[in-house]
Amino acid sequence: MNVRPVSPDDAAILAAIYNYYVCETVISFETEPLSEGEMRERIVQTSAGFPYLVCEVDGQVVGYAYAHRWKERAAYYLTWESTIYLHREHCGQGLGCLLMEALLPQCRERGCRALIACITGENTASVAFHESLGFRPVSHFPAVGCKFGRLLDVVDLYLPLQ
Repeated sequence: MNVRPVSPDDAAILAAIYNYYVCETVISFETEPLSEGEMRERIVQTSAGFPYLVCEVDGQVVGYAYAHRWKERAAYYLTWESTIYLHREHCGQGLGCLLMEALLPQCRERGCRALIACITGENTASVAFHESLGFRPVSHFPAVGCKFGRLLDVVDLYLPLQ
């Protein structure tokens, strides 16, 4: 297992990993799959200002994690949101912890004071994962998302970094 900074050349595999969650689950609230070009653009924009990592197993990218602005208003500049996705066949193998253990120090080093994880309410595995890292629940918004004809809750978890 290897964690390294993302490259725009990772766009195709990251799009494939992410598009499963977009098309088959309520974990992502996006409803349309991303093209390789769209993912490449997101990688370039996000990695220019924030930590963005991928995890490889046997040389193959199987997951990624990054931080980005939580809110656009200037006063929130010290608070970021974390995002993590693993290939569905590589969940539950400790790779998420590996990615987050590499991401968190980079967030601290770049001045982030708090991370927010925004999670679909029924994604109890992700909530438990984040809680195991020290995140704590701070909000619950009932029925604020709608995907596949279902109303979905969102929970926010908070991790102070400084």
